[in-house]
Amino acid sequence: MAAGTSNYWEDLRKQARQLENELDLKLVSFSKLCTSYSHSSARDGRRDRKIYNELMLRLDIDLLQDYTHEFHKTKANFVAIRERENLMGSVRKDIESYKSGSGVNNRRTELFLKEHDHLRNSDRLIEETISIAMATKENMTSQRGMLKSIQSKMNTLANHFPAVNSLIQRINLRKRRDSLILGGVIGVCTILLLLYAFH
Repeated sequence: MAAGTSNYWEDLRKQARQLENELDLKLVSFSKLCTSYSHSSARDGRRDRKIYNELMLRLDIDLLQDYTHEFHKTKANFVAIRERENLMGSVRKDIESYKSGSGVNNRRTELFLKEHDHLRNSDRLIEETISIAMATKENMTSQRGMLKSIQSKMNTLANHFPAVNSLIQRINLRKRRDSLILGGVIGVCTILLLLYAFH
């Protein structure tokens, strides 16, 4: 009876050791699984951050290109207006010199020819200004399409990163405000240029 009891306890000890070994193996496997999952989560976070940084960089580049284009366009308008001012100043100077001159027919003919040339130059400047305005309209249309595509990309990004949503809304408000200001400036400059050309 004592021998049977000792065998029973030996069997229980062996089963306990076997269960302990299996438990250790499962704990090691679980630890490895947790480690690999944390590494993959960190990689996903880094990848999302990289995508976000690339999108923000692209947005900054597009804004810089828009502002550079607007600067060149405004500079071209300014140069055209300055040339027209110089032209009108020379016309006034010729008229004043004609009024104070002797009034000889050759001088009068020369002045008429100069005035005709000045008028042709003014017409050419007006046509150039109109072509600049048309090109500006086309560029604004293309920029609007580009901004819509950027906005759709940013909305997609905002769905993935809710914290970015407020930043995107602020950027959109600033874009809209800049577009309104730019449109107002271009409209006022065009109206002033046309008023000056026909007076």
